[in-house]
Amino acid sequence: MRTGVWLIGARGSVAVTSIVGALALRAGLAEPTGCVTELPELRSPALPGLGDLVFGGHDIAETPLLKKADGLAAAGVVPARLVDAVHDELTAVEREVRPLPTAATQAMTAELIAADLVAFRERHRLDRVVVVNVSTTEPVAAPHPAHAELAALDAALAAPGEVLPGSSLVAYAAFHASCSYVDFTPSTGARLPALAELAHERGVPYTGHDGKTGETLVKSVLAPMFALRHLRVRTWSGINLLGGGDGANLADPAANAAKTASKQRVLGETLGYQPQGTTRIEYVDDIGDFKTAWDLITFSGFLGTAMRMEFSWHGCDSALAAPLVLDLARLTAAAHRVGRAGPLPELAFFFKDPIGAGPHSLAEQWAVLATFVGGLGVSGSDAGGRDGDVV
Repeated sequence: MRTGVWLIGARGSVAVTSIVGALALRAGLAEPTGCVTELPELRSPALPGLGDLVFGGHDIAETPLLKKADGLAAAGVVPARLVDAVHDELTAVEREVRPLPTAATQAMTAELIAADLVAFRERHRLDRVVVVNVSTTEPVAAPHPAHAELAALDAALAAPGEVLPGSSLVAYAAFHASCSYVDFTPSTGARLPALAELAHERGVPYTGHDGKTGETLVKSVLAPMFALRHLRVRTWSGINLLGGGDGANLADPAANAAKTASKQRVLGETLGYQPQGTTRIEYVDDIGDFKTAWDLITFSGFLGTAMRMEFSWHGCDSALAAPLVLDLARLTAAAHRVGRAGPLPELAFFFKDPIGAGPHSLAEQWAVLATFVGGLGVSGSDAGGRDGDVV
């Protein structure tokens, strides 16, 4: 089941780490550590094989993929030996990365994006294409009357001016090209009523948003613990330090606000109330693609006894995110194959602020995900070559 993975932000750290990782896995040079779809509970012939993924993308940046990969190797994000080993394959992917088009109206821009997607699918004879947004975080989109109904949105996009934020315009174009869509960022993406209508009309699924890779991943494990033990969380505050392009972008207050709102949702949804406290994100250029989080939790137990818990998290953002990007591409493509259209709340396991209603406990989300994969099924003529794709 040949599946295209079209990355928005294809020259960024997460995208390039995903590409290098997939190429290394296909060559048998690495283990699929971090890829949850390679766990026994989720391995399924219904999913396209890691070796069946074909990469392309859009970006406004001009840094060649190989140069970016060399920089990631120098920073300790990916092994230099793997970058050297997949040199030729990276060069081939480079030919599939396009500048993000712009035109006089957003409707015309969407047509150009959709044309690139269709050409990519036809050029490589792909069964389907998944568009994955791994670009920089956008500020929260201001409401617009055209966001509510598809007919109004189509008309508004044909006029000069900006009606949709960039992530939503890409989703609009992807749906028109009959491609599914994954938003790995906290940007607006497909979370507009008019785009939900379009996804159902075109018969394509979408999911998101904001990949859960670090501090929030820990929250989604710890918060259920407090809830199940009937302990009252009084405050929960965290400080996140990160560098790299994502950190630099989040130095912008509007983008920072979108990210912190996404990170806080898990507490209220899991505990049933919102404890006091805030999440702060600060940019530290020197730590590059790595990140550190410190959290302080105060809580009360039997007879009101006051207690506290602290934890720290040190991780490499791209190395944590990249395998999830591959997982999401495979899962979304499989959902598309079996006729799913509209949101995929079953993939909440991967996100800080998932689309649709559902549990925020990681264990409960895992159970939902496993049931989802088990129900995908597979037809003999459409199964990807799973065995032997990854050593």
